[in-house]
Amino acid sequence: MKLNGSVRAGLVAVASAVVVGVAVTPAVAAGGGAAPGFGQPDGVALQAAIGGLPNPVITGSVVEVSGTDGSWSGVSGLGDVAEGTAPAPDARFRIGSVTKIFTAIVTLQLVAEHRVALDGTVQQYLPGVLPADFPPITVAELLNHTSGLPAVDIGDDEADNAGFVAHRFEHPTPAQVEAALDGEQMSFAPGTEQQYNGVDDYLLGTLVEQVTGHSYASEVERRIIRPLRLGATEVPAATDDGIRGPKLHGYLAVGTGGGATQLVDVTRQSPYPWAEGGMISSAGDLSTLMKGLLDGRLLPGVELNDMFTVPDVAYVGHSQCQLGNPGRACFGMGLMSATINGVTLWGKTGSRPGYTDGAFVTRDGARVLVYAFTPTSETADTNRFVLGIARAALS
Repeated sequence: MKLNGSVRAGLVAVASAVVVGVAVTPAVAAGGGAAPGFGQPDGVALQAAIGGLPNPVITGSVVEVSGTDGSWSGVSGLGDVAEGTAPAPDARFRIGSVTKIFTAIVTLQLVAEHRVALDGTVQQYLPGVLPADFPPITVAELLNHTSGLPAVDIGDDEADNAGFVAHRFEHPTPAQVEAALDGEQMSFAPGTEQQYNGVDDYLLGTLVEQVTGHSYASEVERRIIRPLRLGATEVPAATDDGIRGPKLHGYLAVGTGGGATQLVDVTRQSPYPWAEGGMISSAGDLSTLMKGLLDGRLLPGVELNDMFTVPDVAYVGHSQCQLGNPGRACFGMGLMSATINGVTLWGKTGSRPGYTDGAFVTRDGARVLVYAFTPTSETADTNRFVLGIARAALS
């Protein structure tokens, strides 16, 4: 991608004037003194890992490292290009598929309440939603992406910057996404392989509403947001295209002819991905979520272990499971595993046009890592930044 000269010069000029804010908190163990394990995060290495922003493909970032072994937070680049201001550490952003953690938690709470059974089927809870010729698919298979359901094209234009900008306020309903399964073929027999599929979470959101009689948003609010006091987190209504409060602005680079591009602010966009990827949150709230998950405030032990249990099957298609055991499954029920520097993290990545983020934690809670970047296209390479942050945080 090539930004036009005026945009590129503006980004560089403003970046040189932005002062990056960093907060460091000493690690304190329950009994006092430094916590064992990783030790205090290396703030110099972490800041270096997100240095050089903004650049032509990423405008800004927010990072928070926490856990029992100490904490650090930092920002880089621009949170608002038009204003020329750095990102606020408490900025809110679109979390994309990190939403799936919330969806899994609510579903597993219903399991713990004996209102949903993991071996119960979609056909049992949502009769008539799936095509009649599809085999039985269990709730567990939806949660760990072994359903075998086909992926469907919902016409979101995510891979086309100009197309997304033109249609960013449109939103198909969950029912329309589910209806798109008609005429499609199963990818594989349920339970035999793993393939990440957002349709699984649309179905889980519908299941939550069917079983509880309440909206998905109200159940997330009641069961997770309020108990953990996640003041920056919400499930926006389908017609609510904004982000309230301090925000990380998202941008896409759109061609203007002759090889030039301009940045278009896409902070306002439809949150249509819903239970699959429509939520808004902040680095601090997502850190609290991961801590609350481990300390028992959200799930009993059995259901919590389900989130960390990966089925012993092959991963098929373009794999997200490259950091650990390539070619094999890496998703438990709502969490994925990734091994970096010999340390296994559990969490989820997410993206929406203009945003990419992730929330991860070590099983013992020693390290929690949350990051958000604002890439200017879906093909922007943020991997070196993400891996740089993770390696610095886990050193």
